[in-house]
Amino acid sequence: MSVLAIILIAFLGLTFAIHLATSAMVARRSLRAPRPVPTALPKIALLRPVCGVDPFDDETLGSSFILDYPDFEVIFCAPSASDPACDLVRDLMARHPLVNARLLTGLDAVSGNPKLNNLHKGLAATDAQWLAMADSNLLLPPDYLQQLLAEWRPGTGLVSGPPVGQRASNLWGAVEAGFLNTNQARWQLAADDLGFGFAQGKSLFWNRDILMKGGGFAALGRNMAEDVAATKLVRDQGLHVRLTRHLFAQPIGSRQPRAVWERQLRWSKVRRDGFIAIFAAEIAQGPALPFAAAITLVAMDVLPVLSLPVLFVLWYGVEWVLARVAGWSAGWRDLAAWMIRDAMLPALWLMTWKDRQFTWRGNEMSHTEVTTGP
Repeated sequence: MSVLAIILIAFLGLTFAIHLATSAMVARRSLRAPRPVPTALPKIALLRPVCGVDPFDDETLGSSFILDYPDFEVIFCAPSASDPACDLVRDLMARHPLVNARLLTGLDAVSGNPKLNNLHKGLAATDAQWLAMADSNLLLPPDYLQQLLAEWRPGTGLVSGPPVGQRASNLWGAVEAGFLNTNQARWQLAADDLGFGFAQGKSLFWNRDILMKGGGFAALGRNMAEDVAATKLVRDQGLHVRLTRHLFAQPIGSRQPRAVWERQLRWSKVRRDGFIAIFAAEIAQGPALPFAAAITLVAMDVLPVLSLPVLFVLWYGVEWVLARVAGWSAGWRDLAAWMIRDAMLPALWLMTWKDRQFTWRGNEMSHTEVTTGP
């Protein structure tokens, strides 16, 4: 057997073993009982940025008002009083008059990140020691705040969690969910199990002292995305990012191919900006390279042709089992979506190296712009 064949067999075995191991870790994690909630429940300020109105906003923002927690306030932050989201927020507050909620408008130029500039006024307006930041498209369960608190233990600097894509209404919505669930969430949860948790900006839970010691919102603007900067801020203090045991839903609805491509390319550039060595290894995360190795081994008469469909069934079978165990969508449409996603991964990886700029909600973002914010 040639040296090339040995290398290809080793690579094929290693990538499949990692795929199997990470899937098994996340499946096992999803079956664990939730951590006990502390008996002392502190006051928590829930900060939710809004900007424009998306299809599920009435439901996702409305979930802020049904939290089963004794002492919390909700602070909605809009970039201006004329933003279309303001009318929806006011209507929600009128429908739930017993919930301590308010709407703040305006931007504070504390960084080059418009989301942070929007949220900063909420931080200044509350005296709560504990801060939960949740994006407007995240659907919060009634025990959302309890789940965040349950993960806070010695050595913790931040509790976070990637979203789970749910309720996709077309194929490209399923592709988006496929990126979020069995791809991105799988890797993030597996890293957390190994003690290397990374923050995800959809949901960030802080102790104010830790945030301010690290430089506050201005420090969170040192990278393209606040989740990358938050991870570094916490690790610089010798603390850990913890991810919640169970993840929170992000309704997907319908998506168009271009929107999925642009969103995934944006996130890919964020990962490259924040952790370039880890991003460089992402080229091996999907089945493209293992399948290429298997095809080469078949052409070299090292493996039989039958090994190709077997590898295909095993690879996606593992992903299907993970999705079923975790309670994520796992139908025939999802299988097609996973294959489309995996075909996109190498192209996204290559395009990410082209430049570092992207547009987010009409704002031109780059590493230089973010780091030079006041």
